[in-house]
Amino acid sequence: MNRYLCLHGHFYQPPRENPWLEAIELQDSAYPFHDWNERITAECYEPNGAARILDGDKRIAAIVNNYSRISFNVGPTLLSWLESKRPTTYAAILEADRQSLARFGGHGAAIAQAYNHIILPLANRRDKETQILWGLADFRRRFGREPEGMWLPETAVDSETLELLAAHGLRFTILAPNQARRLRPSGSGEWHELKPGEIDPRRPYRCTLPSGATIALFFYDGPIARDIAFGKLLEDGERFAQRLLDGFAPGAAPQLVHTATDGETYGHHHRFGEMALAYCLDRMEERGQARLTIYGEFLDLRPPTDEVEIVENSSWSCAHGVERWRADCGCHIGGGPAGWNQAWRAPLRAALDGLRDRLVPLYLELMTPLCPDPWATRDAYIEVIRERASAPVEAFLLRQAGRRLAPAERIRALQLLEMQRHAQLMFTSCGWFFDEVSGIEATQILAYAGRALQLAESLGASGLEAEFTARLAAVPSNLPRIGDAARLFATQVVPRRLDLQRVAVHHAIVAGFEQHCDPDLPHSHTIHCYRADDCALEVIPGGRMQLTVGRCRISSTITGEDGEFAFAVLNLGGHNLNAGVHPWRDSATFAALRAALATPFEQSNIPEVVRVMDREFGAAHYSLLHLFKDDQRRILQQLMTQTLAEVEGAFRTIYDNNFSLLRFLHDTGIPTPRLLALPVEMVLTSRFRTLLDGGFAHPGALRSLAEEVAKLDIPLDEPLLGLNAGRQIKRQLEKLQRTPDNLALLLTINETLEILATLPVNLDLWEAQNRYWGIKSSPITAKADDPEWVVGFRRLGELLQISPR
Repeated sequence: MNRYLCLHGHFYQPPRENPWLEAIELQDSAYPFHDWNERITAECYEPNGAARILDGDKRIAAIVNNYSRISFNVGPTLLSWLESKRPTTYAAILEADRQSLARFGGHGAAIAQAYNHIILPLANRRDKETQILWGLADFRRRFGREPEGMWLPETAVDSETLELLAAHGLRFTILAPNQARRLRPSGSGEWHELKPGEIDPRRPYRCTLPSGATIALFFYDGPIARDIAFGKLLEDGERFAQRLLDGFAPGAAPQLVHTATDGETYGHHHRFGEMALAYCLDRMEERGQARLTIYGEFLDLRPPTDEVEIVENSSWSCAHGVERWRADCGCHIGGGPAGWNQAWRAPLRAALDGLRDRLVPLYLELMTPLCPDPWATRDAYIEVIRERASAPVEAFLLRQAGRRLAPAERIRALQLLEMQRHAQLMFTSCGWFFDEVSGIEATQILAYAGRALQLAESLGASGLEAEFTARLAAVPSNLPRIGDAARLFATQVVPRRLDLQRVAVHHAIVAGFEQHCDPDLPHSHTIHCYRADDCALEVIPGGRMQLTVGRCRISSTITGEDGEFAFAVLNLGGHNLNAGVHPWRDSATFAALRAALATPFEQSNIPEVVRVMDREFGAAHYSLLHLFKDDQRRILQQLMTQTLAEVEGAFRTIYDNNFSLLRFLHDTGIPTPRLLALPVEMVLTSRFRTLLDGGFAHPGALRSLAEEVAKLDIPLDEPLLGLNAGRQIKRQLEKLQRTPDNLALLLTINETLEILATLPVNLDLWEAQNRYWGIKSSPITAKADDPEWVVGFRRLGELLQISPR
């Protein structure tokens, strides 16, 4: 076989974490998911770990792990999120790499990526080095081996970047065809200038660097990549396979058809794209049309002989090199109206470059007395980023400092390193990619800059923020209401800024609500990257009102900073409350504060309570507006419980009183008026959710409810309902996996699925199908000889759209 095929997927999401909480907060635009990472995982990263191949009857004939048969990289920040939030998907990615080692002659499918996706040619050498070292260290820790190649963000490249890759033992990287400048064939002394895209992508090339080091370069097939990403190839696996076969040239010499796209192409950008990928690779391999390979294996099979030189400062997503990330070059996604421009890009980069350079002297001045080699310490800080438990952090600082740091020195060292980490994150490429500076991507990198500034000023720097915002004033927005990035920073970043006292405010408000609901609930807990410990907490009820007085210790799990605070929260009922917090003084002052508040509260003298809070806590007043987003939503939902119950009760009354009318309208073919249909829809949806969210939904109750829906022909317009139904079936399949011989359970699952199939909702059966496939692929159970069990299990497969073969 002289035909080799390699598809590369670049799986990446920009960091979305709130820089002060180290967590992704609720993103309503991703509904019905919590945030966009969750949504894209459900649409792409999970399905590619268990991709379906369908038979001629559109039933599942196989479930395969796409990652094990392609070349791929996953951004380290995304892998970190997956490890924490979606461990099953994370494990599937690691397992795929292990499987690929056996499939591809000891070469792994995964390659590394520069850490947080900055445009390396626009970074200084020191930052390039850190990005590469952090990416390599993260890869080794996760995959347990050395990477052979590294993905360059946006394939942006210059000779200095390639020198660093070669110096760190990397064999290859992948570039776009327009990034090849000139070619020197083997045995020839002459260089040939190349037109954009002219290079033959079917073999690797050797790039000799100014230092004399060499690195292999693969230039992917650009036209095929465009057809995959922007065409309709992924609508048909056969057409996809044929397009790849068309990439081979006549001849007997070994040749490689390969291409690279965003991994999200397979499932997120193109729904069911992961299925087209799985089908295409499976059929091409089955028919012997091409041998699947990856870059490391192909390099061994056909080492490069021809030499190539790169187009310096070039990339795959900007026709002007790397100007998209520093100039108004004309590249944009077309999301804005006519007349928009990207004149903001150059001054934004200048502002961030200036901030980075201003942070360097502070870092060196303060870090050198603590750790003799500040830059080596920063390069090694990835050890702490990936494992923030106390013991590894202490071990890291001991190695870097050569001595045990005092507590204050420890905090200062970690603050300095965090300042440098955020100075890296603020260059994440997505901040410049889109059309408007006020978009979420540019706002996010400004938030990282805001966190770096806050840390710098806590370490004694002065005037940096004023200097930075002055530069941001020269960054124009296309939106008159925004004006410029200085206003954007002031309105969207500064209000998000947190310190220990603001975390204490959040804790105080939440503690009062949770104590009100459960007096025995402990109140030492984690608030994202902070720990809150109650030293004293008293809740004084007063009818619908409540006064909470307490003392807490707040500590950062990132830098180790901590502080004690006294607080009081006056809850006037519902969402109306007033909270105050100040640093802890002493026990006598706290006792006086408690008495000064409790006495008038118990006398229902609320104006006096307010006056005392004003006197004791000053002008800073806090309310539910100051809660972090997820807890804010949870508490508001809690507060609305009674109101929603009253609304639902009213809707239920409307439904009960008009059921016969609704039946009559349905039977006579008269459309139900929207004002009447809406409460009916809400009542039926609520009842279904109550059944499905419980432990095991009783089929009899489900059937009765489904019959009501059928009689009325009312739509159930609730995106979560299909997810809830899928989770119900998943729970039942998980139990069947543990007890596969349970015939009664098997028949119950079948009955439940038959009922759910009659509902006007899209059932999410992905997890349930995986569980069934696991049972089907496992050793035969004791019931395999029981005809009733065999029939029932086959029926379950039919209901889950799985082929019996």
